[in-house]
Amino acid sequence: MIHQIKLEHFKCFALLKLPLSPLTLLSGANASGKSSVLQALVLLHQTIREHEWSNRLMLNGWSIRLGTASSVIDDVYGRRNTTIELQDGDIGYEWLFAGDRDDMSMAVEHVRVNGYSAEHPDALRNLLPITTEESRQADSLSGRLRRLTYLTAERLGPREQYALEDPQLTPVVGPTGEHAASVLYSGGDLRVLDPLAVPDTPPTRLRQVEARMGQLFPGCAFTLQKLPGANAVALGFRASNDTDFHAPIHTGFGLTQVFPIVVAALSMRRNDLLLIENPEVHLHPAGQAMMGGFLAEVAAAGVQVILETHSDHVLNGVRRAVKGGVLPPGDVTLHFFRPRHEAEQDGINQVQSPHLDANGNIDDWPDGFFDQFDKDMNHFADWN
Repeated sequence: MIHQIKLEHFKCFALLKLPLSPLTLLSGANASGKSSVLQALVLLHQTIREHEWSNRLMLNGWSIRLGTASSVIDDVYGRRNTTIELQDGDIGYEWLFAGDRDDMSMAVEHVRVNGYSAEHPDALRNLLPITTEESRQADSLSGRLRRLTYLTAERLGPREQYALEDPQLTPVVGPTGEHAASVLYSGGDLRVLDPLAVPDTPPTRLRQVEARMGQLFPGCAFTLQKLPGANAVALGFRASNDTDFHAPIHTGFGLTQVFPIVVAALSMRRNDLLLIENPEVHLHPAGQAMMGGFLAEVAAAGVQVILETHSDHVLNGVRRAVKGGVLPPGDVTLHFFRPRHEAEQDGINQVQSPHLDANGNIDDWPDGFFDQFDKDMNHFADWN
């Protein structure tokens, strides 16, 4: 498991050291750096997955497009370098990347693995020196970064049909969930992680996705059928046993926004990495809380989950899961981000990290940390 990510001169961070847990929630104001944390991991994933032998960090690819180095290097303190450092168990990894501001990729200036350092390396595999065993082991950090699943907040909306792809080319659901139907169709008979299997339901991915969708949307069921003569599948949803199956364009947006999250989560292996932006999109508050609880179960099953969320309901779903013993409080980390200029002006850390106890209680509520309801109620009280 990745225990810490350190970013230096990366986007809005002069220096950030962020502890990570089996389940990590990133919250805070817009444009405060939450997405940047995810993007740092996705850049590593993208380079390893698409350019296995590259000695440059690829800023633009299938998973993410960040433009040029000027968009990645900290505007205030950075010059032409940025650092990403990960602590994975007992092993530390550090990459120093450099590039001119108009470059669309960045050279690896050095890479260090537990004290071993390669300066200006000519040959790398999976962003690691090819002489290191880590560059070849499937269960090493590089292997898990390759398998990483990243879902953006802008997920694919309803479609009449979805492309059916070779699972070797599209093993994950894709950043917008565009391959979710294909992944489920191709891997529907695969077994999900035992702790995630809903009782009294076959433990296959297809049946478990159906069961979880039914929990999040009571009465929901779906069909997944290959279209004759086409490399495509059709997805149909129904809201209850009393209705017919309909194309996604005739159902609520919530179904198609949640579907790729559920497929992704139930496609994970132990120790895999799952990154999700705003899992609450288009979900009713009760559904948002259930989503928080579900992702807590995913983390408890051995998948490392990192969420960016603006929803206090998702947070409360996690808190309820902790209180219910789904996972211990020490396996949950909460981070609240402030814009750098505000933090510097107020003389406080850019990131504050309140703690959960075994009852799901939070020890300290920073100003702005899911407290808007109370502020609004106080405002109404002032009117009275």
